[in-house]
Amino acid sequence: MNNPVEIRVKKNGPLRISGNFVIKDPDGNSFDLSGQEVVSLCRCGHSNNLPFCDGSHKRVGFQSVVQARKLPPPAPKLPAIPALASTE
Repeated sequence: MNNPVEIRVKKNGPLRISGNFVIKDPDGNSFDLSGQEVVSLCRCGHSNNLPFCDGSHKRVGFQSVVQARKLPPPAPKLPAIPALASTE
């Protein structure tokens, strides 16, 4: 399937991701999503199944309402500084 990815910020809850996506750990290993095309990622930090949501945000009273907005442009990249040549 070639469904575009959509990430929806849930009011006082997780990030809901749907579509054709891959989630990787810090070492680059892909999570086995067992064919799921919709998952929720924890925003509150209290899930016992990180990075996935387990509903803990309700228990801890997590509150975060996010409104869509325009982000500022990215900062310009600094030019690379050439390595200093050894004078020995």
